[in-house]
Amino acid sequence: MIHSNSALQESTRIPKIFRPLLSLPVFYKVLFANSLIIFIGATGGTWLASNLHNSRQALATPTSLIIFIVVGWLVSIALNFVVLQVAFRPLQELGKVMRRVQGGERSLRAPTTGVDPEADQLARTFNTMLEAIDDATRLRASQIINAQEQERKRIARELHDETSQVLTSLLISLAILEESITTQEARDRIADTRKLAHQTLRAIRNLSIDLRPSALDDLGLLPALRWYVKEYQQKCSIEVEFAAQGFKQRLPAEMETALYRIVQESLTNTARHANAHKVLITMKEDADAVYVTIIDDGNGFDIGTLLKTPDQERGLGLAGMNERAVLLDGSLTIHSHPGQGTTIRVRIPLIPMEESVQKIASNL
Repeated sequence: MIHSNSALQESTRIPKIFRPLLSLPVFYKVLFANSLIIFIGATGGTWLASNLHNSRQALATPTSLIIFIVVGWLVSIALNFVVLQVAFRPLQELGKVMRRVQGGERSLRAPTTGVDPEADQLARTFNTMLEAIDDATRLRASQIINAQEQERKRIARELHDETSQVLTSLLISLAILEESITTQEARDRIADTRKLAHQTLRAIRNLSIDLRPSALDDLGLLPALRWYVKEYQQKCSIEVEFAAQGFKQRLPAEMETALYRIVQESLTNTARHANAHKVLITMKEDADAVYVTIIDDGNGFDIGTLLKTPDQERGLGLAGMNERAVLLDGSLTIHSHPGQGTTIRVRIPLIPMEESVQKIASNL
């Protein structure tokens, strides 16, 4: 966010006698300044003409008039330039902020200097508009993420309750059929079919868990993460050390979901791209926030190059992690260099339960 300290300091250096003039609207500043310039020019011209008329050097009169006109013209331009620079400087600063915001720096805010009421009003209106856009964007993103989680939960439940039960019944039927068959060739084919059905059942259960683990809703964040880490190590052959401290009770549901998804996406990226052997995950809750640190010993990467790559899948993973943290007024930072591994740090502030419930209800 832009602060107006420099502008305020400049305004405090202005003599008190001129401050009421600077606080006038731009129209009246320019009108007053030009009137003053015209008054000085007219007075000076009258004086010079009178002196030249009384002077004995009458031959020099045309040259002196030309010099006076040129000098007066230059002085008028210089004074107008200075006056307009002072008068329109707040608007110029506002224009610079607008261009930077248009370029993508959405966190910037226009400064209010107290020098020009109209420029300050424009700056406040612009800042209010940016805040409204940010709030609308955050609300829309929150609604989308909540809708995604609800849909994930529904699909995971259907896969677990319906598809898995059908496959389990199929396995039981194949086992009964295998017992009733006496031909060895037929028994072997049935055994192969049972093996394929068992692999399909395992894949569906893994998919159901990746979509939305029931432990996250039933038991909370830490049991769900411990279970996920255990399954992850078996599936990816990457050693994961998980440690948590300071947690006394369950966090708000929205925060638990965000932290779970951030850790899940981090471990998925590590398995896909990092070629790592070990991952360290630490979680800590203190009086005002929850902190998560994820460190791997993988290949690392250039963050700037990755964010500019046209590969949307890789970019959306990091963007989604950051978006989940920002929606809860938190922050996510990534430190990585080629060949030096990757460190992800997350901070999400804690809010009272009543505020959390109101926030979640307003976003749904």
